[in-house]
Amino acid sequence: MSNLQSFQCRVGDRDLILETGKLAGQASGAVTVRYGETVVLVTATLAEEPREGTDFLPLTVDYEERLYAAGKIPGGFIRREGRPSEAAILACRLVDRPIRPLLPKEWRRDIQVVATVLSADQENDPDVMAVIGASAALGISEIPFAGPLSAVHVGYVNGEMVLNPKLAELENSQLDLVVASTREAIVMLEAGAKEVPEDILPRAIQFGFEANQEIIRLQEQVQQACGKPKLEVPVLEANLELVSAVALATDGELPALLAEADKSIRERKLAGLKRQLVADLGETYAAEDILAAFEARAKAEVRKNILAGKRLNGRPLDEVRPISVEVGLLPRTHGSALFSRGQTQVLTIATLGSTRQEQQLDGLGIEEAKRFIHHYNFPPFSSGEVKRLGSPGRREIGHGALAERALVPVLPADADFPYTIRLVSEVLSSSGSTSMASVCAGSLSLMDAGIPIKTAVSGVAMGLVTGENDEYQVLTDIEGLEDAYGDMDFKIAGTRDGVTAVQMDIKLKGVSLETLEKIIAQSHPARMSILDKMNEAISASRPEISKYAPRMYKLTIDPEKIGSVIGTGGKTIRSIIEQTKTTIDIDDSGTVLIGAVNEEAAQKAINIIEGLTKEVEIGTIYTGKVTRIFDFGAMVEILPGKEGLVHISELAEYRVGKVEDVVKIGDEVTVKAINIDNMGRVNLSRRAVLEKDYQPSGAQARDSSRSGRPFRRDRDSYSGRRDQPRRRPPLARGTFRGHE
Repeated sequence: MSNLQSFQCRVGDRDLILETGKLAGQASGAVTVRYGETVVLVTATLAEEPREGTDFLPLTVDYEERLYAAGKIPGGFIRREGRPSEAAILACRLVDRPIRPLLPKEWRRDIQVVATVLSADQENDPDVMAVIGASAALGISEIPFAGPLSAVHVGYVNGEMVLNPKLAELENSQLDLVVASTREAIVMLEAGAKEVPEDILPRAIQFGFEANQEIIRLQEQVQQACGKPKLEVPVLEANLELVSAVALATDGELPALLAEADKSIRERKLAGLKRQLVADLGETYAAEDILAAFEARAKAEVRKNILAGKRLNGRPLDEVRPISVEVGLLPRTHGSALFSRGQTQVLTIATLGSTRQEQQLDGLGIEEAKRFIHHYNFPPFSSGEVKRLGSPGRREIGHGALAERALVPVLPADADFPYTIRLVSEVLSSSGSTSMASVCAGSLSLMDAGIPIKTAVSGVAMGLVTGENDEYQVLTDIEGLEDAYGDMDFKIAGTRDGVTAVQMDIKLKGVSLETLEKIIAQSHPARMSILDKMNEAISASRPEISKYAPRMYKLTIDPEKIGSVIGTGGKTIRSIIEQTKTTIDIDDSGTVLIGAVNEEAAQKAINIIEGLTKEVEIGTIYTGKVTRIFDFGAMVEILPGKEGLVHISELAEYRVGKVEDVVKIGDEVTVKAINIDNMGRVNLSRRAVLEKDYQPSGAQARDSSRSGRPFRRDRDSYSGRRDQPRRRPPLARGTFRGHE
C-alpha cells in the first residue's frame, strides 16, 4: 500500500520534487528526486550488525545508470548494463565526498547508499540530484547524519551566474561548478572552467551556497514529516593508560622521525617504531589498539606543529617543494614528460590517433564520444608498497578525470587539429598531490608531442589544519602525511589567465567561504611559480608533431559523392585503405580525414579520393592508362574508376589503320576531354593534344553542343563505371553505341 508524500520547491526555473513512501519501502530511507523529466531513486540501507575488526566508517555509495532512462539499449552482445561507466564512477564519488564527513566517524555498521537513475531527459544532470537524494534518504532513515545538505551546479554565462544550467547550455558557460553545502558551511566543491578569473570562484561558491538553502529547508520538511528516530552513536572512549604509555614510549623519537624530509626513510623508521611499541606493550594491550593510539599520537604531533607554523620538513607554509621537469624522455612515443615535485614523480605520455579512435560513450548524457582521454595509473611501487595489480579503482578514475578536465580548455579545436589524443600518467613516486602533478606532466607532454595547446596548465594541492578557537593554517603543496592528518585537500589547476579545474574534499563538517577565499588567493603564486619552472623546460608546443605520429590530412568532397568513395558495402574505401596503408574517416558533411604515417601515403589516398569524386571537365588534358582496346578505339582511365573512349580517328594526327599500331593495354597516354555525349559517356582525343589546329570529326563534332555537360556518375559500362558493367545485347563487330 502506497503512503506517498510529495514535497517541492522552485530551484532556478524548474520545480524540484522529493517523494517518499511509494518506492523501495524496505530500505532504511528511500527518496525519489525529480527535476525536469530526470528522476533519480536514492536509497539508504543500514546493516544489522557492526563490521568486525574495522576502524573506519563502512560507507558504500553506488550510482546505477540505467540506459532505459534515456530510451537506449546497451551495446555489446549481452545487451545489458555491465560495470559502471567512468561517468557513473565520478557520480559515485560526487555523492560520497560530501556525505561522508557528515556521518559519525565512530560508526561501524555498514551503510549503503544506492542512486538509480530511472529517467534522464538529457537536460538536467542527475549527479546533483543523487547528492540531494542521498541526503534526504539518510535524513529520514534511522542512520545518524549531520545533514541535511544540498548540491547545485553553478554556471557563468555572459558575466552572469546561472543556477543549474541545462547540459547543452554548459557549452557556452565559462564555469561548471558543483557546490555542496549544509546550512552552515561548504562541504564539497567540484569544477571545470574555461580559464575563469580566480575572483569569480568565491562569488560562484556563494551563489551556490545560497541556492542550496531552499533545498535544505525542503529536506527538513521531509524529515519532520517522514523521519524515523535516529540511532545513538556509539562512544569510543580512549584508553588513557594506553595513550599515556604510547606517549611515554615515543615522545623521545617521534618528533624527530616526523621531521624527516625523505618519505622512504621516515616511513621505514616509523614502521620500526611501531614494531617496537607492539613488542614492548603487546603483553598488556591488543596490537590494533596500540597502533591506533600511535596513529592518533602522530596525527596530534603533526597538527600541533603545523598550527605553530612548522611543517614536516621545515618548509614555510606557502612554499612549493623543489620542482624538476624533463621532456622528450622516450624515443618512440609521440610525446613524454617527467614532472617531479619533492618526492612526487609523474611520467605522462601523449599518443595521437585518428578520429575513428575516439572513445565511444554508452551513457545517459548527450555526449556520445570524446577525442581527449586522460588515464591515471597508481602502481603500488609508487608508495613503496606490495599490492596486487588490477583494474583502476575509483580513486584512479577520479584523479584521471580531474586532470583531464583541467587540460580540456587549452586543447585545439577539432577542426584545427583532427586527432584523437590520449594521455597516460604513470605515478612513479607518491608523496602527495599526484593528480596535480599529472596536470603539469600532461601539459608538458602535450607540448612535447607538438599538439598546439593554447598555453601551459599547472596545478597545486592546498591543505588546511584547524585547531581550537577558530585557529587554522593554510598549507601550499601538501605532502602525504599533511593530507592524511589534515582537514582538507583543495586541488586547483589553471593557466596564467585563469582557473580550469577545482576539487575540494574535507574531513570537517564544513568550511567557511572566507577560508576558501584565502586558500584560492594563496594558491595563485604557487601555480605561477610552477608554470615558471615548466616554461624553463618547454615554453610552447613543438612546431611539428613527432615523426612517429600519424599525419592527418583533411579535404572536403561533395556529400553526394560520399557513396562513390565508400563503394558498395565499403568495398572502395577498404581498397583505398589497403593500397595506401592509411586510415580514412568521412562524415556526413563530406569532410574526409586521412591518417598516414608519411606524406607520400596520404597524398596517394588523397589523389584516389579526388579522382573518385572529381568531375571530368571538357577541354582538360589528362594522363591515363589504356584499359581496353576495340576495333574502333581504346578506353583510357583518366581518373580513378572513370574511363573515356579515344576513337580510332582521334588516336593520332594521321590516319590509323589498327588501334594496336598506336597503343596497347597498359600504355600511359595523354588525352584531352573533348565532349560528353547525351548518355554521359566521355569522348577523349589524343590527336587534340598532338595537333595545333585540332578540329573534332565525326560523332565528336556532332556532339560538341554538349561540351559543357558534367560527367554523370549514374552511367555505367563505357560511361566510366568499370566495377558494375550493365548487361547489354551483343553488338555487331566494329560497332559501338554512341560512336561512329
